[in-house]
Amino acid sequence: MAMLIFSRTPIVTDRRRSVSLTPVRSSSPPTVRFSTLNTVASSNRVKTTGAALIWYKSDLRVDDHPGLFAASKHSTVVPLYVFDHRILRDFNEEFFELLLFAVKDLRDSLKDLGSNLMIRFGRTESVIEDLVKEVRAANVYTQEEVEYDSRLVIDKVRENLGDVFFEKDSPKVSLWSTPFYDIKNMMDLPLSYDEFQRLKLPVLSPLSAPNLPGVVPDLEWGPLPTLNDLKEFMDESPYKLKDSWSLIKNTSAEYVLQNDRILMSGGVANSQGSLNSLASQIKKKKLKKSAFITKQGNFVGGGTSDVLNALAAYLRYFEGTARDDWQELHERLRNAETREGASFGILFGPVLQLGVVSRRRVYNEAIKYEKDRNGGFLSPFGYSCFTIASVADHVCSREWYHILASRSQVDSTERYSTRYWRWKGHLIQYAVMGGEGPAILLVHGFGAFLEHYRDNITDIVEGGNRVWAITLVGFGRSEKPNIVYTELMWAELLRNFIIDVVGEPVHLVGNSFGGYFVSIVAGLWPALAKSVVLLNSAGHYIPGYSSVPPSKERKTTGIAWLGARGLSFYLRLSFRNLVKRCYPTKTDRADKGLLNEMSYDPGVLVVLESIFTFDPSIPLNYLLKGFKGKVLIIQGMKDPISDSKTKVTVVKKHFKEIAIKELDAGHCPHDELPEEVNSIIREWVINIEREPEILKQTAKDGSRIAAT
Repeated sequence: MAMLIFSRTPIVTDRRRSVSLTPVRSSSPPTVRFSTLNTVASSNRVKTTGAALIWYKSDLRVDDHPGLFAASKHSTVVPLYVFDHRILRDFNEEFFELLLFAVKDLRDSLKDLGSNLMIRFGRTESVIEDLVKEVRAANVYTQEEVEYDSRLVIDKVRENLGDVFFEKDSPKVSLWSTPFYDIKNMMDLPLSYDEFQRLKLPVLSPLSAPNLPGVVPDLEWGPLPTLNDLKEFMDESPYKLKDSWSLIKNTSAEYVLQNDRILMSGGVANSQGSLNSLASQIKKKKLKKSAFITKQGNFVGGGTSDVLNALAAYLRYFEGTARDDWQELHERLRNAETREGASFGILFGPVLQLGVVSRRRVYNEAIKYEKDRNGGFLSPFGYSCFTIASVADHVCSREWYHILASRSQVDSTERYSTRYWRWKGHLIQYAVMGGEGPAILLVHGFGAFLEHYRDNITDIVEGGNRVWAITLVGFGRSEKPNIVYTELMWAELLRNFIIDVVGEPVHLVGNSFGGYFVSIVAGLWPALAKSVVLLNSAGHYIPGYSSVPPSKERKTTGIAWLGARGLSFYLRLSFRNLVKRCYPTKTDRADKGLLNEMSYDPGVLVVLESIFTFDPSIPLNYLLKGFKGKVLIIQGMKDPISDSKTKVTVVKKHFKEIAIKELDAGHCPHDELPEEVNSIIREWVINIEREPEILKQTAKDGSRIAAT
C-alpha cells in the first residue's frame, strides 16, 4: 500500500521472547538524564567528592562527550569499556577491527588528559557492580541508547546497583545524550518532519574535551585485546549462531540467485558463502597514513583525529591534493558514490555508529568549511558542493530518526510501544507480542509501516501465537538512508531480522510489496520459513517458469529521479483519495490513524525512486516452489491496484497446491476486514503446525498395519 507515513507504535516485549522489559525494582538507583546545556552548567560547579564511572559503549571519544564533561566534576573518574557478548553479537570481523582501533585511540586520548581506560570482558552489570564497590563510585555515567539490546543491558546495570549502598544511598545511573538541538521536552516535538523544520532550532555547538583528575592508583586497567583475542572471546558467546544460520546470514540474495542460474545451465555452483567486496578483490599496497585501516579496507577508521582528517579530505574533494591519503579517500569516494550523496554514509557510517566522532561535530566541520568557501556566508538556497550536502544531510537525517526513536521510548500515549534494532548501521523499528506459540512475522507493503497491522497483532497473539511486526528500512519511523533500494535488499533485511531478532523459523505474512519480499526470503532461504501467507501480494504467477533472469545493475536514472519527485507531488495532492480507494468496502478504515501520519522525512525521495527500478521478474510460483501445501493467498477481490480475478484464476488452474481465500475487500484485506483475516491466519498456522504430528501419526498407523 503506497503510504509514506509515520507509525504509531505496537505493544512490545522481548527481542526474542515476549516477556516485558525487566521492571525497575524499588531498590534500583535513580536514573538522571541530561545533555549538553545542563552538563556545561553542572561542570562549572565546585568539584564533587566521590568517584564516577564513565561506561563507554558507542561513544568512543573524548571530544564532544557530555558524559565525560559531567563526570569531570568528580574528584575521581574511572573510564570503562566492557567487551560484552550482548553488545557485540551483531558485529562482523571488520567492525571488530574498527572497534579495536577506536578503543586504542580512546585509551591514548584519555591518557593525554591524565586518565586511562579500564578494559574488561564479561557481563557489564557484574563488571560495573564490582568496580563501583571497589572505587565507591557515586555515579555511573553512560550514553542513553535507543537500541533494545543496549537498553536491556542498561536496565541490568541499574538493577544490580540497586543492591549496592554507600551511606544509605545507591549509586546513580546518569544517562546523557549529545543532541543537535536544545530540546526541553521530547514530547513537545512534532512527529512531522515538515513541522519540525519550521521550528528552525539552532544546532548546538560541540564540546571540547574536559580536564580530568589523575589516574586512580592500584587499579588494574587491563590490556587491549588483539583481534584474535576478541574473536576467541566471541566464539564463546552464548549468542553465537549455529553454522547453518551463519552461512545463510552471510550469503547474499544475489549470490543465491547466481548459483541457481549456474546450476540451471549445467554448471557447478560456487562454494563461497558470499560475494567478495570490491576492496577485497583489488589488493593494493596500504598507505602508511591510510584512513582505511582494516584488512578489507571498506570503511574509514581510527580515532577521532584520524576520522576528522578523513572528513576534511572528503569535504575538499573538489580542491585537489598532493597528499596520498587524501587521494586515496577521493578514489574511494568515487567508487562508493552509488547514487548522489551515498558515499559519505558508506565510508563514514561505521565510525559514526561507534561514536568515534559525534554527529554534531561532523555537522559543525561541514558548516565551518561551507562558510570558509563562501566568505562566512551560508546560502538559504543550499550548499555550495555535493560533499558538504552529503555530510550535512546524512548527519541531520540520522539525528531526526534518533529523535523519533528516543521519543518512542518515553511516549506513554500510544496504544503500542516499539523497539529498535540496528541493521547495517540503520535503526529499524519493530514490535513483538505473545508469550508462547508459533512465531509469525508481519511485513507491510510499500509506504506503510508496522502499525498497518494495528488490528491484527493482538488478535493473532490471542490465538496462541507470538507475533513480530517490522517497519522496513525506508518506511515509517525506521531510517531512510541514502542507499540503492531493491527487493533483494529488503529480503536480506527480513532474513537478518529473523535470524538476529526472532531467532527461529517463522510463518511469513506479507501485504502488497511485502508479500513479494517474504516470498524471496522463503525461496532463497527456506530454512527460515514455516509457511507463507500472501495478502494481495505484488508479483505474478507464470505456469512452467523454470529460469532465473540475469541480474540487473541498479542505478538511479534520470527517469527515476524525476519520477520520484513527480510522484511525491502527486501523493501530496491525492494521497487521501488513493488510500480510500484501497478500502472499497469499508472506507472508514482509512481513518486519521493512517491519513494524518503521512510524512516527508529525510530520504523519502530516495525510497520513492525504487518504485521505478523495482524488479518483480521472478514469479511467485518459482520462488515458492519448495513450499507445496504451505502457501496461502488471502486476496481482496476488489483490489484497485491489481487484477485479482485474473491472478486467482491462474493460481486455481495451474497451482492447485496453493490455498486461496477470496474476500470482499480491497488491496489491504488485513486492515479492511481484520477479524476475518485474523481468523484465517490463526487457523492456517494451527493446521501447518499440526502437519508434522499428523504425518508422524500416519506413519505410526502405517507401521502397525504392516506389522499385522
